[in-house]
Amino acid sequence: MMEQWLEAVRKDRQIQSSVDLSDTALGDSLPKLLKSLAVVLDPSQENPLKTIDQASLDHGTLRAKQGYDPAEIMKEYSLLRGIISSVLEPDCLKSSPQEIIQVSRQIDAVLDEAISQCFKSYVKERLQELEQLRSQLTLTNQELTRLFEASKDQLSYLAHELKTPLTAVIGYSEILLRLQQQNVNVESPSPTIHSIERVLQGGRHLLRIVNDSLELSRYEAAQIKLNLEFVDVCSVITTVSEMIEPLAQAEGLQLKIDCDRAPSIVLTDPFRLQQILTNLLGNAIRYTEVGFVQISCQRLLDDKWFFGVTDTGIGIAPEDQRRIFEPYSQAFFNQGRRKQEGTGLGLAIVSRLVKLLQGEIQLVSEVGVGSTFTVTLPINIQIDDETSD
Repeated sequence: MMEQWLEAVRKDRQIQSSVDLSDTALGDSLPKLLKSLAVVLDPSQENPLKTIDQASLDHGTLRAKQGYDPAEIMKEYSLLRGIISSVLEPDCLKSSPQEIIQVSRQIDAVLDEAISQCFKSYVKERLQELEQLRSQLTLTNQELTRLFEASKDQLSYLAHELKTPLTAVIGYSEILLRLQQQNVNVESPSPTIHSIERVLQGGRHLLRIVNDSLELSRYEAAQIKLNLEFVDVCSVITTVSEMIEPLAQAEGLQLKIDCDRAPSIVLTDPFRLQQILTNLLGNAIRYTEVGFVQISCQRLLDDKWFFGVTDTGIGIAPEDQRRIFEPYSQAFFNQGRRKQEGTGLGLAIVSRLVKLLQGEIQLVSEVGVGSTFTVTLPINIQIDDETSD
């Protein structure tokens, strides 16, 4: 029976887990099972099924450790049932029909019990494996959390340490630039002026990255607190627009404002609201070559209001829209040219600040046509101790 069963299992392609096992590993628990079966079929045994339990339990534990799935174990027992029948067939043919039925019932009962006990130990072993895996994942997750927190602290520390020398570099560069500009012919600028301008531009860009990184890390560490005030929405939009308009004019763009239906007063954090508007408008100008940038605002019926920033810029491809609010996602933009170098953190900060203001942001964009970012916010932010001072 052992030889026939091993050969049948090797030929059966549905039992893939047996491919890399040796004959010893594959049939390790089967001899015990067959001996138990012989004992069970002995009419002198008073409680025959008990003798097969341990062999079946060992078989289930072994198969769990070997990586078998339940279907493969069932296939093994199905092959064993068929081989037992074929081996006993010559002797059964010499017996009476009643004896044949009795033996068949005994074999079925024994194998059914064997399968039951096998799966009992199989499931127990797999549950232990899952519990060990869960414990390992818990420890791994705790270590990753610790490393993540440590990396955030290191980033904040590094950014703070960089701000002071960067500010000094920018300050001295501005002084040198003014001194050089006073002593040079306007019509033929000195090469030194171009070098200083490049240093100044690079320093300012690096300082923006540092400031944006600090802002993002403060949000992730839940260190941003809201300072809620009753705010005139139109006044905030006008203030931001006046700051942004020179940038738009320098690029030959028209800045439009449509706030006739804006709510008069809302409860929000004015600084964070200005920050969101400034980032969205600056981003729109950066990626728009011709046309206009428009900000529109309107009150909604369900104690909410929204503002939208629309541009006629290069647009955002659908595959990039799914990742647009991730840090450094500007790397995914491949369309058109950028007028100014960005940090890749602006929209990531915007999305987090919008969430902090209990709102949501949506994007509609088409490549070559333009984009619209819509921010929906509550008229009155719900105050709690964790989000406000």
